[in-house]
Amino acid sequence: MGFLDTLFGRRETVKQVRPDRLFALTTAALDLETAHGLVTTGEAAIVFQPLATGDFTQIAEDSEAVLRGTGEDSGTTVVRRDDEFGYRWMVLQDPDVDDQVVGVNAVMESLQAGGYADRVLCAVFALRGTEGQTVHLVYLAKRGTWYPFVPQPGTAKERNREREMQLRAILDPLMPIEPALDRWYPLWGAPLGGS
Repeated sequence: MGFLDTLFGRRETVKQVRPDRLFALTTAALDLETAHGLVTTGEAAIVFQPLATGDFTQIAEDSEAVLRGTGEDSGTTVVRRDDEFGYRWMVLQDPDVDDQVVGVNAVMESLQAGGYADRVLCAVFALRGTEGQTVHLVYLAKRGTWYPFVPQPGTAKERNREREMQLRAILDPLMPIEPALDRWYPLWGAPLGGS
């Protein structure tokens, strides 16, 4: 990006959001539930870093308004939460994974259309296993890949790596898994799904 691009307010483009990879969860959810006992907790979130510009604020507010409007038909509710790191969590509460994915995709596409795809950190879908353990399926929007994050219950900031590797083997044929384990970032204190 050159000096004139900066001067005239043009933004550097980032790789476009790949909705087909996000929607992989809708087909995988049935298999995860029937074969592996993983069910949704009824919550998902899109996580992004807000900007203090009028344009960005308007896009985020419009996306939230659309989700609230369509939520009257689908049953989806939206809660906005800001974390200690400056990220905004737009939490969608809906018992249907398909509705969660559609809602997350709508926000991602709005931010992308406004030129803010680079502000999206990830999307997170909270699941619970038959043993009661919370599992987060994390979608890295910029890479179009997924990874499981399993916080260890009853401990502060410990993850269950063994369970994450088991889930990797389960998820690999169902959705594109992030191959670089150093990109499997822990999302401590995620405001959803019993975290």
